[in-house]
Amino acid sequence: MSSTQALENARAILAGADAKLEKLRTIEPYLVDVSLRENPVGSNIGQTLRDKLAILPKLREFGFRNISLGTLDYAMPDELEVDDDFMMHLRDNSMDMSGCFAFTAIGMEAQDGTFTPDPSQRKLQAYGVPNTVHEIYLSKAGMSGLYDFDTLRRSLPSSIRWLHENIRGEHDGAPRIFINIADGCDALANNLEQACEILALLAQLPIEGVTIEDDRGTFLPFQVGAYIAVLRSVLPPPMKILVHIHAGAGFENASVVEALLNGADGIWAGLPKRAAIIGHASTGELLANLARIGNPHVQHYHLDQLLPLATSLQQLDEMGPVPDDLPVLGHNAYRLTCTSFRQVANRFMDLAPETIGGNYGYRVCPVISDPPVLAHRLAEVTRLPVDSFSQEVIEQMIRLMRRDLRTGRRIDYDKPQELQDLYARAKVFCGHHGPHAHSTHHYSSALP
Repeated sequence: MSSTQALENARAILAGADAKLEKLRTIEPYLVDVSLRENPVGSNIGQTLRDKLAILPKLREFGFRNISLGTLDYAMPDELEVDDDFMMHLRDNSMDMSGCFAFTAIGMEAQDGTFTPDPSQRKLQAYGVPNTVHEIYLSKAGMSGLYDFDTLRRSLPSSIRWLHENIRGEHDGAPRIFINIADGCDALANNLEQACEILALLAQLPIEGVTIEDDRGTFLPFQVGAYIAVLRSVLPPPMKILVHIHAGAGFENASVVEALLNGADGIWAGLPKRAAIIGHASTGELLANLARIGNPHVQHYHLDQLLPLATSLQQLDEMGPVPDDLPVLGHNAYRLTCTSFRQVANRFMDLAPETIGGNYGYRVCPVISDPPVLAHRLAEVTRLPVDSFSQEVIEQMIRLMRRDLRTGRRIDYDKPQELQDLYARAKVFCGHHGPHAHSTHHYSSALP
């Protein structure tokens, strides 16, 4: 193959990638925020009524137009949750619930045509919540113990009809209804014929759209993309298709990208990473990644508040810090270990931390950190200007870290005291304080 042919082939291959990027740039993501439910269900602590009342206006202020207030428990409907108290409080105080949803289960239609609404539907009506995500199971394992397929097929139209007849939507209109197939990936993988029959049925019903979950986070991204392509082949626009992807195997954000490329409109998720298992593809991560590629629609949200808001919500749910090494949202995501890793505004595929309300910090790693990182970390620790530290001494610090490791000394130089001790040793080696060449402790406080 000639170099000219190789170049033409390369351009053709990359044109395919560019077309995918352009699709992601132009999509206006449809988001249903569930920070009031998804994040606390994975928390060791949860949220109180006071917490929820404080969070709701922050979500609205950030820019979310669709917000789930919670789940109206299907398993123990007689034992109320904070979600119930929250919705009753909003109702009793005539607070705005426009754009609000609650998760409900479907009612059941008997063979004689008698319909019995689920207790969660009755609660939705009583609490005055205008919209719902109506949840079903469609894999054989998921349906087992709940209903058989014939009952599900018979009950879905009746349940949606009951909602239209009994739920007052926004501005006295019809309720907006999503059908969430909680085991959607399993159903499409293992019960395709019945899944497609239900999807064809849903295409004829007065609903806003359909969502599917990878509830264990175990399906590969290309599988999720294929399942969404199946949904889109049956559910044409303007019907919405959303996904909810857990982080079981670490594929979650890649799976969301594949879903969007294959016809999904967006996701329902919490703003922080915390979720029912070990995390999920969050709205915070999706907005950041769409901002990374220049999607203009994310400007509808206050991106400059994304990082501090997501951090504060997760800290509230955990009563502890966000894990340092969480991508995008973690403390170390924007602490440079080497300046070559810096993400720069307006560079292709970079997302500068300032875009989402953060700033660069610095973290010392003895194997890779370069002089600018050491100088900036010293400035953080000592609160002195970066130019207070001589290049000669900084370079000697790098030499000393290498020597320490070669002699078997493993030291966490990122810790303030260890860093200052290292700096003091380097000054001695450089002859800045010759008389005290063997007194490392003496120089640990002699900065700069």
